[in-house]
Amino acid sequence: MNLASQSGEAGASQLLFANFNQDVTSLAVGSKSGYKFFSLSSVDKLEQIYECTDTEDVCIVERLFSSSLVAIVSLKAPRKLKVCHFKKGTEICNYSYSNTILAVKLNRQRLIVCLEESLYIHNIRDMKVLHTIRETPPNPTGLCALSINNDNCYLAYPGSATIGEVQVFDTINLRAANMIPAHDSPLAALAFDASGTKLATASEKGTVIRVFSIPEGQKLFEFRRGVKRCVSICSLAFSMDGMFLSASSNTETVHIFKLETVKEKPQEEPTTWTGYFGKVLMASTSYLPSQVTEMFNQGRAFATVRLPFCGHKNICALATIQKIPRLLVGASDGYLYMYNLDPQEGGECTLMKQHQLDGSMETTNEILDSTSHDCPLVTQAYSVAVAKGPHVPSSPTALVYTDELGAAGGSGLEEEASALRLEDDSEHPPMILRTD
Repeated sequence: MNLASQSGEAGASQLLFANFNQDVTSLAVGSKSGYKFFSLSSVDKLEQIYECTDTEDVCIVERLFSSSLVAIVSLKAPRKLKVCHFKKGTEICNYSYSNTILAVKLNRQRLIVCLEESLYIHNIRDMKVLHTIRETPPNPTGLCALSINNDNCYLAYPGSATIGEVQVFDTINLRAANMIPAHDSPLAALAFDASGTKLATASEKGTVIRVFSIPEGQKLFEFRRGVKRCVSICSLAFSMDGMFLSASSNTETVHIFKLETVKEKPQEEPTTWTGYFGKVLMASTSYLPSQVTEMFNQGRAFATVRLPFCGHKNICALATIQKIPRLLVGASDGYLYMYNLDPQEGGECTLMKQHQLDGSMETTNEILDSTSHDCPLVTQAYSVAVAKGPHVPSSPTALVYTDELGAAGGSGLEEEASALRLEDDSEHPPMILRTD
C-alpha cells in the first residue's frame, strides 16, 4: 500500500510503501532511502531479511512469496518496473509503460501492472506481456486485487468510477469472468481469499463490507462496520484459512469478521410475552424498506482492535505466528503493530508488540505511554506524490513506448521459462539479462 506523505517536514515518516507478501510471512517496506524485507516468524523480534539502498524513493516493492523475485518502482522513474533477484543483487528485466505505475500484483502465474486506465498482464515465467485490458474506468488509486491461487487465478478491478461495480478477469484463459454490482458507491478496497473463491469488497462510504463467491458473483456475507459515520477503508484481508476477514480504515478501529453461516434453529412457539413480541418484530421486517431489512441481516464484528492512533494510512493482515492467530497492522507512522486474536471468543484483541520499521522494537508499555502518534499524518495517493515529485528528464537511452501491448522492454529474456521453479519458495530465480 502506498503510504506517501504530503508533509515534507523533518521528522515526518520516511515510509512510502508497505505490504505483506502473499502468505503473510514477510513484510516489504519502501522508503526514501531504499527498501527492506522483514521476516514475520516471531512476535518478539522483527528480523530484517534484506536491505537495499541502491534505489531511492521506492514507492512500490512486491515480493513473490518467500522467493528472491521482487518487483520495484521508484518515484524517480514512476513509469518503469524493475524485476530483480534481490539476494544476488541483480536485475532480471525491466519494462516501461505509457503512464505512472500505480500498483503491481504478483502470484506464481502472473504479474499485473496497474495504470490509471489500463492493466497489463505478464507471464511471470518469462515476463512477456500476455494481455492488456485497455480503457478501464479512471482508477487513480490503482485499486485492484489478484488471487494467489494457481487454479483460480482471477484479477478484480473497478468496473466504474461512479458506482461499486467489480470486474473479474480470468488471467489464465485471458477472458472476462464476471461483473459484480457490489455497492452503490465507488469501490475503495478489494481482497481475494487464498483459494480465489471469495472476494471481499468495500465502497468509499465504508459502512458495509460484502463477500462474494468467485467467479459466480453470489453474495455470501454482508458485514456492517458502523452506522455512525462514513470512513475511508484502507485495506481488507482474509486469514489464510478463509475463516476471518479484517478491515482497517482511517479510524482507530480495525474490525475482524468471522465468515460462518448461522444454522437456523427449528422454530418454537414463544411461551412469554417478550418472546411473542420478538417473533412479531422479526416477521414485520418483511414489510419494511429493503435497506432496513438488510440491516437486520448484516453481521457485526467478531473482534476489534483499538489502534493507538487515528488518521494514519495503514494496511492490515491476518496471520498465524508461533501457532497463535495474529492481526498485523503496518502504518504510515513507521510502525508495525501486532495483536493477538482469540479465534473462539473474539472480542477486543490484545496488543502484544510494536516494532519500528527500521528494525528496532518498543515494548507494549512504551506504546501505550507514547504520545508521538496522536497527531494524524496527512496522507495522499501515490499518483499525487508522483505529480509533486522531482521532474526527471528522459534519457536518450531510455526505453521508448512503442510496444503494441503498451509495455516496452523485457526483450533480453533468454533463459528457458522452466528454469524458474516458482512453485518452490526456496528457489531463487536466476538472473536472466538486463534490458538497459
